[in-house]
Amino acid sequence: MNNSTPNPFREMQFTVSAPNLSAFPAEDRVETAFAGRSNAGKSSALNAICQRRKLARTSKTPGRTQAINFFEHGDIRFADLPGYGFARVPPAMKAAWQALVEGYLAQRANLRGVVLVMDVRRPLTDFDRQLLDWGGAGDLAFHLLLTKADKLSRNRQMSALLSVQRAVHPHTAQLFSATQHIGIAEARSHISAWLAAA
Repeated sequence: MNNSTPNPFREMQFTVSAPNLSAFPAEDRVETAFAGRSNAGKSSALNAICQRRKLARTSKTPGRTQAINFFEHGDIRFADLPGYGFARVPPAMKAAWQALVEGYLAQRANLRGVVLVMDVRRPLTDFDRQLLDWGGAGDLAFHLLLTKADKLSRNRQMSALLSVQRAVHPHTAQLFSATQHIGIAEARSHISAWLAAA
């Protein structure tokens, strides 16, 4: 990570936790959303990108995030979406989460892109592919963070990255590790480019 480059997201602050569409903040700032399977490291990635240890709540318990959490500073905003996949919650709650996320992605005119977080050891699950297909139909831009890259050898990292890049083109993908500071500056740069193009 290049520590000499100023971090435009360092001053992000939590603003609201929205359990339903009516609780969303006004569309008065450009937004980037963070999505991903439960326990893929989404909140850790958001914290690392913002250089804030406890900005987004992290948990080893899948499904801890049950609403869309919004963070903002100046004219930019991040949205931390509920994790999907194997969370041990009732089916009715899963259905409510799905409706919340799909409603958000379909309605937010100020959304500039989705950072899709997935474990590099288990990339492109059925849920990931469904989100990419659904969002792609609406012309949403996706940037994939292959988290926990430090768990693999360099050769296996590159093999996984190339495989995912081929599968999701024209969307982009990169290696990432919050604990070992792999790819943090690259992720910031990509998000900044989305926001600057607004």
